[in-house]
Amino acid sequence: MTGESPSKKSLPWKWGLIAALVVGVFAAINRFVPVQELWDNISVWIQTLGAWGPISFIGIYALATVIFIPGSALTLGAGLLFGVGWGSLWVIVGSNIGANLAFLIGRYLARDAISRKTAENPNFRAIDEAVGKEGWKIVGLTRLAPVFPFNLLNYGFGLTGVKWVHYAIATLIGMLPGTVMYVYLGSLGRLVGESARKSPAEIVLYVLGFIAAVVVTVLVTRIAKKALRNQTNLGS
Repeated sequence: MTGESPSKKSLPWKWGLIAALVVGVFAAINRFVPVQELWDNISVWIQTLGAWGPISFIGIYALATVIFIPGSALTLGAGLLFGVGWGSLWVIVGSNIGANLAFLIGRYLARDAISRKTAENPNFRAIDEAVGKEGWKIVGLTRLAPVFPFNLLNYGFGLTGVKWVHYAIATLIGMLPGTVMYVYLGSLGRLVGESARKSPAEIVLYVLGFIAAVVVTVLVTRIAKKALRNQTNLGS
């Protein structure tokens, strides 16, 4: 007897299933969709924008964050348009600009409106109490383990006693794992479009990189959720 739980034994199968699913989706898209033509058109469009492409994307992402538009589609789109590296950078810049603007609005311009919106949520009350004790640690944990709507939480933190500098740093660091994973997922569409110019080995390494990003994000999120429950009693 090894003493391992069934869930731990089945873990390799889960990641194997994810790998098979990614490869299957990749093969299906490559077979039935004119991806090469679509990708060539997108590439030409991006090139025509020049430096305004990333600047426009950052501005749109920041505005979406401030006006409560979920950023998941934009994050996926960043991977498709710019690739993993640049896409992650532009998302991080745009989302953090938006998150910090929302924080400052919540703290100085719209306290009453945000207070009414968050007052009915027991999760936020627990987070508010924990921030009073642990400050930036709670901000970071809520970014790693989202238990509250991201855009509203940006405003909500403005009502707490956390310092803006601490909020900004914890938000930046806490958003990194999830951002990279979603951008990586979006970039799989880019990979399909460029598959004719890549070797099988490059494609396999790319897919393995995506699976690694998923694994890291899932593990970090689980650890953060456990730590957040211990600090705030959320879900208890």
